[in-house]
Amino acid sequence: QVQLEESGGGLVQAGGSLRLSCAASGRTISSYAMGWFRQAPGKEREFVARISWIGGSTYYADSVKGRFTISRDNAKNTVYLQMNNLKPEDTAVYYCGAGVGGTVARHFDSWGQGTQVTVSS
Repeated sequence: QVQLEESGGGLVQAGGSLRLSCAASGRTISSYAMGWFRQAPGKEREFVARISWIGGSTYYADSVKGRFTISRDNAKNTVYLQMNNLKPEDTAVYYCGAGVGGTVARHFDSWGQGTQVTVSS
C-alpha cells in the first residue's frame, strides 16, 4: 500500500491561491488514479478532483472547475492541487487519495492525514 503525505495548506484571503502537494512513498503512484477530496466540519468528505493513472486525464467537481488544477509528477511520486481564486466555502481539510479512480471516496484505499485550508472573507 502506498503512503501519502499532504502539505501546502494554510490561511489565505478570498481570491488568493495555494498549492497543495501529496508526496507518496512505499510504492510508485504511476499505477494509481490519484484524487483530492475535502471535508469541512460537520460534513462528509467530498470529491474535488482526480487524475487518471494512464493518460493523465482529469476531472473536477463543478464547484472548483476553472479554479483548481490537479497534476501529477510520476518521477517525483507527487500529486499537486493548484487552487486559485479561493473562496471561503473552500475552507476544509484536504485529503489526497490513491486508488482505482472515480469520484467516490470508497474507490480510494490509501489516504494521507490531510492538510487544513482556511479561506478568510
